[in-house]
Amino acid sequence: MKLHRRKFLELAAGVVAAPGFAQIASADDYPARPVRIIAGFAAGGGVDITARLIGQWLADRLGQSFVVENRAGAGGNIGTEAVVNAAPDGYTLLLATVPNAVNASLYDKLNFNFIRGIAPVAGIIRVPMVEFISYAKANPGKINMASAGNGSAPHMAGELFKMMAGVNMVHVPYRGQGPALSDLLGGQVQVLFATAPGTSDYIATGKLRALAVTSASRAEMLPELPTVADFVPGYETSQWYGIGAPAKTPAEIVDKLNREINAALADPGMKGRFAAIGGEPLPGSAGEFGKLIAEETGKWAKVVRAAGIKPE
Repeated sequence: MKLHRRKFLELAAGVVAAPGFAQIASADDYPARPVRIIAGFAAGGGVDITARLIGQWLADRLGQSFVVENRAGAGGNIGTEAVVNAAPDGYTLLLATVPNAVNASLYDKLNFNFIRGIAPVAGIIRVPMVEFISYAKANPGKINMASAGNGSAPHMAGELFKMMAGVNMVHVPYRGQGPALSDLLGGQVQVLFATAPGTSDYIATGKLRALAVTSASRAEMLPELPTVADFVPGYETSQWYGIGAPAKTPAEIVDKLNREINAALADPGMKGRFAAIGGEPLPGSAGEFGKLIAEETGKWAKVVRAAGIKPE
């Protein structure tokens, strides 16, 4: 039987379109079962809290549980690798943050490529860090700078400051911000670039002196503080959090999650919850979040190389 060209093209179009229709249908039904959000750090920290806040919002909006699973270790790499290797179906997500961008250059050998292996979904919040420093330039090499660990956001903020301000401080890594903050209060270290939520009470009572915030503009939580950029032009860094998914996750699912997360960032109640942990909304498209990740990865690679930073 002779098949006319028009009929052939109609049939071919139908065959090609079928998977697309199935994909859209699956996105309409998504999620049909519980979703995991992998947090690459221990419970109780900023990554964990942010994951739980956005997870509860998504569960309420989409009618399925979004379960936070803490897979701590190797600076977040264990959790990230689990998501990279997961099925790209939207049921395993990553709470992405600064160390993901840092680790791309900090570790010589990783079993994954963060930029290629994770599809950006949406930014959630930025959390400015506070600088506690008074006389570093006058006392080169005599100032101990605490951090939450090698490659952590506070560490990288400090190294960037050292480079741009031309000061020499001795890095003292801790296992988390809590122990670093305790030694700062006790006088064992003199400087800490710390996220605002754990420090605001100490600032209010005068136990700590906050000199500046690391973000490009003044922080809503501490509006009286100047920015580091007021003294070191061009300086900017902040802790950021967002959601990623395995590469090749259907665009329709990524778009659906992006819409719901942006709705959370516009909701007054959610904005208040994020503000309580020092978070300022980071709305935008998946592409814009991907651009931020790429820019941060390039930025921190320069700092890692210049400072000769190695993993713990």
